[in-house]
Amino acid sequence: MTKTELYENLRTLLQDTFDIDPARITPEARLRDDLDIDSIDAVDLLVKLKPVTGKRVPPEVFKSVRTIQDVVDALHGLLDESVAA
Repeated sequence: MTKTELYENLRTLLQDTFDIDPARITPEARLRDDLDIDSIDAVDLLVKLKPVTGKRVPPEVFKSVRTIQDVVDALHGLLDESVAA
């Protein structure tokens, strides 16, 4: 899956799950400061990303993410790991 596809999936998920205005969801948007995604919401997001990635997303992957682009990069790296394995 490409980064563009991951971004679009994430954007749809954020709109549907958290009722976030699509105009606010940009690669530079900060999860907490710009989109009001708190730690509980982040856990919910991890669960909802499982169908997108086809596997469980480990919480440690999300420890360093701050922006939408960070999430896309982390998911892409996770998918690359599974392809290489």
